[in-house]
Amino acid sequence: MDGFFLKILDDADSLRLDFIWLLRHHPMEFHPSQIPITKTFEMSDEGTAPDVASEMVRMGFDSQNGGFRIIMTKEKNTAKKIGYTLMNELNHGLRKAKQERSVRYWIYTHDKDHFAMVLISAKVFDRLGL
Repeated sequence: MDGFFLKILDDADSLRLDFIWLLRHHPMEFHPSQIPITKTFEMSDEGTAPDVASEMVRMGFDSQNGGFRIIMTKEKNTAKKIGYTLMNELNHGLRKAKQERSVRYWIYTHDKDHFAMVLISAKVFDRLGL
């Protein structure tokens, strides 16, 4: 089994890994930047994640006609913290508000200094037909 992980690390440049270093199993037929965006938030650290997540829940996460975009630093460790914290806070907020917690998200390079994370309700995503 150790050889398997070493092989993945050797081939990491050719594999498609997400921000938490998991293999993506399904190739995308579209780019996440094509999803209509309801609101864009800029986050420099994970400290603002509770406020951003509560605003998403308050706006009605699954009643929007699009998704939400988070612009974050391209520094790997900070981006991971932002992503983890935001997803945890969003799931917690959706559970407390008794809203559906089926969230789809993608991370992509927004520009040379920033990653973007697009979050959308699975219901909204299906309605858009992407």
